[in-house]
Amino acid sequence: MKKRILILFILIIPCVSGLKGQKVLTLKACYDMAMASTPIAAEREAYSQISAVKDRNLSKGWLPTLDASGSFIYNSSVVDMTDVLGSLPVQGIADLIRPLPHEQYKVTLDVNQMIYDGGAIKGAKALEKAELNINEKQTETDLYKLRSQINTYYFNLLLLDRQKELLQNYLELITKRIASMNSALSSGVILKSDLDVLTSEKIKLDQQLSENGIRKASLLKILAGLTGSEIDVSTEFVLPVTKEKLTDEFTRPELQIFDLRKEQLDASLLLIQSKRMPKAFGFATLGYGNPPGSNFFKDEFAPYYILGAGLKWNIFDWNKVKNEKQIISLQQGIIDSRKSDLSDNLGRLLDVKNAEISSLESLIESDSELIAIRKRITAAAESQYENGTITATEYMNEMNSEKQALINYEIHKINLALARVEYLNICGKEIE
Repeated sequence: MKKRILILFILIIPCVSGLKGQKVLTLKACYDMAMASTPIAAEREAYSQISAVKDRNLSKGWLPTLDASGSFIYNSSVVDMTDVLGSLPVQGIADLIRPLPHEQYKVTLDVNQMIYDGGAIKGAKALEKAELNINEKQTETDLYKLRSQINTYYFNLLLLDRQKELLQNYLELITKRIASMNSALSSGVILKSDLDVLTSEKIKLDQQLSENGIRKASLLKILAGLTGSEIDVSTEFVLPVTKEKLTDEFTRPELQIFDLRKEQLDASLLLIQSKRMPKAFGFATLGYGNPPGSNFFKDEFAPYYILGAGLKWNIFDWNKVKNEKQIISLQQGIIDSRKSDLSDNLGRLLDVKNAEISSLESLIESDSELIAIRKRITAAAESQYENGTITATEYMNEMNSEKQALINYEIHKINLALARVEYLNICGKEIE
């Protein structure tokens, strides 16, 4: 058993090494990496933390409030019962009652407890939750805009890879043909000018491959910066296949923001309505002063307390709440209008993209037929050149036409995939 495991381990190692050398990257993976690496992604967590703190603060509205206060008051005139009581027939009563003190001292601790707030705290919490949803969706909208940038660089890299593959195939073909022509030139079968035609074509292909490599390196650097990952020249980019049927249903985050703003306005209505609801509360005062509480006849420092409950109800507000509700209604109408306008604009973009998709599908069908014809023409030109009926230049012209037809076919295929991806992005749908 140990020997079998060792043999299996030895066989697996080369396979794993080979996999590490070739990195496969999909468009969906680029989206995910870009959205995870951008600084905007951190805003979602920040908004969530802010909302949690605000919610805790709102919940504390049900907790009692504690206020400490102190005061000193000097009254220039106070009640003096001496003159009144001195006129009574009973002697000595006036001497027993001292005048009220001119000074008042007190230190108090006031406690207030909300009993019923008319739904104000509940409405404020609903409003805060709606604001959190809008902020999160706005962050998602900003992240969604990254997709168009990713599409540009990703599909350009796909084009460069296909172009490089075709150019290398033709370069190999030209190199082999030059090798055979060198033998024919030494035998005096062909002219030096024929060899020069193919050599110049080889130089052009080398230049095109060099330019291809420079452009690819530049685009890889940009894409790596957007995705926050290392992407090297050996990375294989997968052409996305959108199997999903294209429909005109919108799930764009921008449209969802409009719905969330209407929910926010609905929450505002609840908060506005709470202004007209009665509020009930209880209160208590613990104090120490001279005179203590309302006992003005006691001229000494002593503790005291006050307990009570209250009810407050704004029975008439001069139609302020009614006007605020009217404002909310008008704002909801504006949101509906803006959402409808955005939906119409997106619909027009879909019409344009749909026409582009149909055009590219038609081009690809004709490309296949054109490539087949071009291959036959190139084969015939090769035979004619070998028989000496056409020049090397004429032969290369036909070969270049075939090469261009193949390049156009690859361009159309990639542009079709891009158009379908952009169609899904306009709708707000995810790709596989």
